[in-house]
Amino acid sequence: MERLGVISLSAKSAKHIRDKWRGKTWYMVVAPSFFGNIELGSIPAQEEKMLLDRVVEATLYDITGDFSHHYLKMAFQINQIDGKTARTLFKGHEYSRDYLRSLVRRRTTKVDGLFNLITKDGFKLRVSVSALTLSRIKTSQEKIIRDMMEKIIRDKAAALTLDQFVQEMVLGKIASDIYNQAKLVAPLRHVGIRKSKLVAAPANLPKFPTMPAAEPETQSPEEDMPVEELPTEEVPTEEVPA
Repeated sequence: MERLGVISLSAKSAKHIRDKWRGKTWYMVVAPSFFGNIELGSIPAQEEKMLLDRVVEATLYDITGDFSHHYLKMAFQINQIDGKTARTLFKGHEYSRDYLRSLVRRRTTKVDGLFNLITKDGFKLRVSVSALTLSRIKTSQEKIIRDMMEKIIRDKAAALTLDQFVQEMVLGKIASDIYNQAKLVAPLRHVGIRKSKLVAAPANLPKFPTMPAAEPETQSPEEDMPVEELPTEEVPTEEVPA
């Protein structure tokens, strides 16, 4: 009898799970239009409104099909439902942890810049830029490079909409511009925008959920770690072209 009871209970649980899924509708999540409305996957939901605010993650490789973009993790937030299609807004991106660690070498300098920006169409972003040199450089050189970073990235944000800025940011155009100027100060091995976050959207943006207030930026242990203490094994990296 006990065995029959277990079987009966399991059958009831299985039926409950099937009924639960049967009542849901599947929605196709797509990337923003400036990424070609590429399909990011499907999500089930009982009601459309339950999808709003959900964050969907992917890699840039999933969008472009270029394997060299596999290290860039992307985040998109669902902000509009169009039939069975869930449309998204860019939420942020970052380097994968392994890729970020692979960039650092002994006896070199890592110049970091953290900037709060406003795009031409009123979106607020927090962006982290990193430049890695071929050898140790002076503090004065670090400051010059960081000032160059700030000027270039602020000018870009002021001149571009969010869509345009994100494209240039994740595809390396902004990093290339920084590289071409900063290399005149010191020899560089890599320049990249390693992390970004959408902090706030314009108040008049239709059908977009309220963005949270900006919170202080915190660094991970890997970012605080001194350069000379990180692993030294040679890992192939992608350099920004001169």
